[in-house]
Amino acid sequence: MRRTILHVDLNNYYASVECLYRPELRSLPLAVCGDAEARHGIVLAKNYPAKNLGIKTGEAIWQARQKCPDLMTISADFGKYLRFSRMARKIYSEYTDQIEPFGIDEAWLDVTGSLDLFGDGSSIAYEIRRRLKTELGLSGSVGVSYNKIFAKLGSDMKKPDATTIINADNFREVVWPLPVGELLYVGRSTRQKLQSRAIYTIGDLAKRDAVALRLFLGVWGETLWGFANGLDSTPVRQIGEESIVKSVGNSTTAIRDLANIEDVKLIIYVLAESVAARLRRHGLKCTKIAISVRNTELFSFERQGKLSGPTFLSDDIAAKALELFQANYKWDKPIRSLGVRGADLVTEGQHLQLDLFDQREDIEPLERTIDSLRGRFGHYSIQRCVMLLDRKLTGFNPKEDHVIHPISYFK
Repeated sequence: MRRTILHVDLNNYYASVECLYRPELRSLPLAVCGDAEARHGIVLAKNYPAKNLGIKTGEAIWQARQKCPDLMTISADFGKYLRFSRMARKIYSEYTDQIEPFGIDEAWLDVTGSLDLFGDGSSIAYEIRRRLKTELGLSGSVGVSYNKIFAKLGSDMKKPDATTIINADNFREVVWPLPVGELLYVGRSTRQKLQSRAIYTIGDLAKRDAVALRLFLGVWGETLWGFANGLDSTPVRQIGEESIVKSVGNSTTAIRDLANIEDVKLIIYVLAESVAARLRRHGLKCTKIAISVRNTELFSFERQGKLSGPTFLSDDIAAKALELFQANYKWDKPIRSLGVRGADLVTEGQHLQLDLFDQREDIEPLERTIDSLRGRFGHYSIQRCVMLLDRKLTGFNPKEDHVIHPISYFK
C-alpha cells in the first residue's frame, strides 16, 4: 500500500508567533534575532515585509540593517515558540499518531491509516492549515507525497499557506527540474561536488548511475540518488518513539573570538565536561571523539579520531579533542564556534580488556561525585581552576544554554 505523508512547515515561525503578541508589527519589516552579546546576533526568522527587502535568515543583524535601516528586531523567546509548537502538534495528533518533528516548526505526519476517516492527503492538509490559522493564528505550508523527502520538498515549494502535492505520477515533472541543492541534505559542499560533475538539477542526479555516485560520494551518493528517484522508504516515527542514541555532543558560539590555543582549550574543557556527564547519565561510553570548528568567516569543518579505549571521562575527551584541533587548524582566522562529540558508543558495563596501568577505576568515582555535587548545588558549584582564567568565556552551561536546532532526519 502506498503511503500518504504530509510535511507541515509553519511559515516564518518565530516572527509569526511574535506578531501574535504584537499585531501592530505585522506590516513592518521584522526580524527575530539571537542574543548579540552572546554572539548569536543573527537573524533567526523574518516576516514577509522584511523578506521582500532582502533580509535573509542566518545573516548578521548589522548586515540586515544595511538593507533595511528601519528593521524592527525582537530577541528570540524560545518558551513561546515551544508552547505554540506543542499546540500545533496537538492538532496533528488528531489525525495520526505518527508525528516526527523536524525542528521546532516542522513535522512529518503519516496519515495513511486516517484516509478513510478524514479524506485524502490533500483534504487533511487543507484541514490542518485551516485549523492552524483559526485556532493558533499561524499559517503553514504542507507538502503531500508518498515519502518523507518529497513531502518536505513540497512544503518548501509554495509559501505561505499552501499545499503542494507530489505523487508517483508527477514527481519527474515537479521535482526533477529543481536545483539539486533543494534536495534534503544536499548542502553547499555536496552541491559543489555534484556541480563539478555537471549535476545541476535533481533530475540530473536521478539519471546518473548509482554505482558511479557511490564511488564519487561514498554511500551518501547512493542515498541521494535514491532520494532523487523517490525511493525513500524511511518511516515516520510515532509520537514519543525514541531513536537509538548514536552520539552525544555539545557545541557553542563563543562570546568573543577565540584567538589562540588557550582560548580553545577553555571552551573544549567546558564542552568535554558536558559530554562526559551526559554519557555517564545514560550509562554509555564513547570510543571516538569528533570536533566541529567554525571560524569568523563561517568556514567550518569536522574531524574525528578513535580513542585508545571506551571512556566517559572529561579529561580523555578533552585531550583527544585538543589533539584533533591542533592537528587540523592552522590559525588563518580566529575561531567563532566549537563543538565536541562522543561517538561510536558502547554500554558502560561492556566487558573490556584492561590496561595494567589504567587509572580510570580511580577517576570514574571522582567524576560521578562531581555530577552529584552539581546536581545538588548547581552547575557552577564545582569547577576546574583553569575555568577561572576567563570567567566571561567559560561562564556558560552547555547543557542549559543552547539554541534549538532541527533534529537530524537520520536519527
